[in-house]
Amino acid sequence: MSDDPMMVAVAAGVLSADDAHRALLNSVAETARAIFGAKAASIFLYDERTDELVFEAVAGSGADTLIGRRLPSSAGIAGWVLVTRQPLVIEDVRADPRFAQDVAEDTGYVPKGIMAVPLLHQERSLGVLEVLDRPANAKFTLAEMDLLGLFANQAAIALDLTQRSRRAREALEGGDPAYAAVATVARRLDEMGADSAAVRRLLEALADVLGPADGDAESAAERPMRRRRRA
Repeated sequence: MSDDPMMVAVAAGVLSADDAHRALLNSVAETARAIFGAKAASIFLYDERTDELVFEAVAGSGADTLIGRRLPSSAGIAGWVLVTRQPLVIEDVRADPRFAQDVAEDTGYVPKGIMAVPLLHQERSLGVLEVLDRPANAKFTLAEMDLLGLFANQAAIALDLTQRSRRAREALEGGDPAYAAVATVARRLDEMGADSAAVRRLLEALADVLGPADGDAESAAERPMRRRRRA
């Protein structure tokens, strides 16, 4: 990796962000386990490149051994929820053909009951949140499903941020010229000062090239008119 101070700073920021996102995922899993009084809770990340589900956060049973373990994306209840994008509550997994007994045994923990919900972000299926073995006398309610959905929303956001920071880290570690160029531009802008007229012109030109962000009301047809007004 480059010795450029800006590149070093960017790399440090990426690494610290990844740690923060992992801590958030662990917090979501632990809180879900505690709220539902469950034996364990797990958050899986879907790795598109390998078509696998990866244990990203585990609370309760398996917390010390499962992080980083990989399963086929179609495996068991988690795989079904990932593919169908539908939540699922099973009180007795032994009676459900979707349950993969061999996969559960391989993880070292075979649950009796499972609540699972897909982690969706901007139409993408990022992973699955599972809550395992609530108290036997606990009757599942629609309010609990709503609560599980709230946990899923937080976990999906954290997974999306995790994926972004990891892609940035991979690009930095691979010496991606694009990241080096961004770092150089950032350094030069910082040297020129935020109030510089040249900086403002550069940022406006860049905004024209990139186009409006999501939710920006300005159309592509309006941008040339704005450029003429500035001229």
